[in-house]
Amino acid sequence: MTIEWIKPLVGHPGPFATVYLDATRSVEAGDRDVANRWRAMRKNLSKQGAPDPVLAELDEAVGRPTRVRGPHGRVLIADAGGVLVDRVLREPPSVMAAVWHRVPSLLQAARSADEAVDALCVAVDRQGADFFPVGTDGARTGEPDTFEGGHDELSKTSSTSTKRATIESRAEDSWRRNAEAVAGEIDRRVASQRPEVVLLTGDVRAVNLVRGELGQQATEVTVEVAGGGRDAGVHQEAFAEAVADALDSFRARRSEQVLAELREGLGRDSGAVAGVEDVVAVLSRGQVKHLVLSEQLADDAARALRSWTDGAENGPDAGSLLNGRQLWIGPDPLHIGVARAQLEGLGVNEGLEELPVASALMRAAVGQDSGLVFAPQGSVELMDGVGATLRWEDDGTPHESAASMSGDGGRLRAL
Repeated sequence: MTIEWIKPLVGHPGPFATVYLDATRSVEAGDRDVANRWRAMRKNLSKQGAPDPVLAELDEAVGRPTRVRGPHGRVLIADAGGVLVDRVLREPPSVMAAVWHRVPSLLQAARSADEAVDALCVAVDRQGADFFPVGTDGARTGEPDTFEGGHDELSKTSSTSTKRATIESRAEDSWRRNAEAVAGEIDRRVASQRPEVVLLTGDVRAVNLVRGELGQQATEVTVEVAGGGRDAGVHQEAFAEAVADALDSFRARRSEQVLAELREGLGRDSGAVAGVEDVVAVLSRGQVKHLVLSEQLADDAARALRSWTDGAENGPDAGSLLNGRQLWIGPDPLHIGVARAQLEGLGVNEGLEELPVASALMRAAVGQDSGLVFAPQGSVELMDGVGATLRWEDDGTPHESAASMSGDGGRLRAL
């Protein structure tokens, strides 16, 4: 999963309002359900000291409907400048919470975002295509963007003045040319928008023709989904279920691919690291391809939020796995260290502050366009619940078989 949605938070001084809201609408009450939940959370934020302008910005944002069917959640993060993050969560949050704190509470949002897929759905026929986004439930989330191929001799119906073979040849030529044009448009959108997956559906002959004309980049991310189309006869609910199944399969493949790479790298002590110290070291050098966090970290974050909401004094970023541990950061996202002295040794003396481990790691990861994956319990061995796969490595990369850059020789495993 890409974590570009964190970018608006990088460089913003706190405090922040973080809201985890159940955005599910009942058939009977509709938007009143969400409004009532938000009203209670708004009072909580106000008691914590959130200023009225921030609350007003959140009022406006929450009032905008998600247009998502069925159970789902929403996370909003705002500061004095307005709403910085507004994301729909695939499932209602395990803990509804509203927190006014010096740093945003990101782990629950990141875990839910790991379920999201940046997908582009393309319904084709022999004349053109409709492009439209889909939600986590597989349903359309907006109006289609229509593209027409431009060649309109589509029928093979014969006439008295033209031979049947000629008509068929002209029709098939139009189909091919339209397919080439649609494929070119898909290639263009894949290159500019960079969706994780393209879901191709529609007329079977058109799908085959279009797929055969796609460039390599688009071909690698395209998956066929049956049951869709451009005409009004499509069974939308059945098609949404097919899309949801395709997205589920993509998520599983995406996650397992990263975890398999991590397991392999840790097993041969090359291409991956684990543990806070070593992950911080490779993040500070811009080496990280994917940051991997254990699901236990997200579970800890949910429990900490619940405790904070109930009046605990430890803060919303406390957690059992890392025991509320902090890391040091500087003005640049790659300024990250386990101790202040590490950054000062690099000549960074201003703008230093401490952040919770997960927030600091994700901040550094987004600064180098890393991906983020959550590891289910038992899927991979992770010291401290954190790990990373690497884009590259050299003699300065920390390894488990030799003392790492952090000098923490006590963590070496017995061979």
